[in-house]
Amino acid sequence: MLSRGAASGWALRGAARAGVQQRPPPFRGFRASPRMRSVMPSWVIDRYGRNDVLRFTRNMMFPIIHFPNEVIIKVHAASLNPIDLSMRSGYGATALNMKRDPLKLKSQDTEFPLTLGRDVSGVVMECGLSVSYFKPGDEVWAAIPPWKQGTLSEFVVASGNEVSFKPKCLSHTEAASLPYVGLTAWSAVNQVGGLNQSNCSGKRVLILGASGGVGTFAVQLVKAWGAHVTAVCSHDASTLVKKLGADDVIDYKSGNLEEQLKTLPLFDFILDNVGGSTEKWALDLLKKWSGATYVTLVTPFLINMDRLGVADGMLQTGFTVGSKTVKHFLKGVHYRWAFFMASGPSLDEIAELVDSGKIQPVIDEVFSFSEVPKAFQKLEGGHARGKTVINVISKK
Repeated sequence: MLSRGAASGWALRGAARAGVQQRPPPFRGFRASPRMRSVMPSWVIDRYGRNDVLRFTRNMMFPIIHFPNEVIIKVHAASLNPIDLSMRSGYGATALNMKRDPLKLKSQDTEFPLTLGRDVSGVVMECGLSVSYFKPGDEVWAAIPPWKQGTLSEFVVASGNEVSFKPKCLSHTEAASLPYVGLTAWSAVNQVGGLNQSNCSGKRVLILGASGGVGTFAVQLVKAWGAHVTAVCSHDASTLVKKLGADDVIDYKSGNLEEQLKTLPLFDFILDNVGGSTEKWALDLLKKWSGATYVTLVTPFLINMDRLGVADGMLQTGFTVGSKTVKHFLKGVHYRWAFFMASGPSLDEIAELVDSGKIQPVIDEVFSFSEVPKAFQKLEGGHARGKTVINVISKK
């Protein structure tokens, strides 16, 4: 990987990700018969619903490079996230369908068959004509945006800007557990919350919902940047969260959580993975008039669009976030919403933290590709201590 400290490295990386030609790209990085190139094994849904809508097929259309900055990845491992359960049930369908076809140009007026799964770790098989930063054979990882076909397939197509070189110290199974939760936490903490390696040292950070995928990553991230971390989770997850670097662990089941947290010094930053009633009192735990920030990942954006339609849903969402931002700003604290954002450059930085030993994957269970419905059931059961990973190349 190019040195991130060198100006020339940054320039090359920026040009490469933007699609500027740096060297002749490899042409058609793999060979296969026309039959093998036309279809592939995949887990799909043909309608929204519960676990019985999952269907295995060997005849899913092989991904096609439509834009010169795209790559096709052979999926070695994938993992499940709560958004996969939500999308299986139809959550966010209005907004995601608009993103898939904003001008209504597609002849087929349906998103089905739809492949779920956002995380991928695998090997580049084919590159678009303007891709020069990657080549066939490179081991990569990525998180695919939810409006695109997912990773519970033999192959997946991704934009070069969404892809990064896999951390060298991780297997594909380990690596597949991190991209989506890592980028979601990175978006909340860094891009929305404004914390980074140079300004985080000594700050008091509270993480609500610290034992989930995003929470376990966020604990490690802000601890790597020198923060004092207070983590809220259940008692049976406290050992894990402590091991990941939390300085204080609060069991939300052991009494009134609000009262427990009020006994502690005020915080500079709060990451809320829980939502609900916590928003009503959590902002009172921030230091006033000091730049302290509350960031929540639980927002009504997609629900509003599903319920009210695109235009009214966006209007309602804008009013809600605007009014809350102003209300809390007048009280001396910052209120923000954060969302997952696919980003290869951010994954580059995460990979460096992983390879330096500052962030480690937290995996609860690994399933074979034939066990995808079972993996969904596991995730749906809740209270997992780490990610649910799918070994796609498994022969079981």
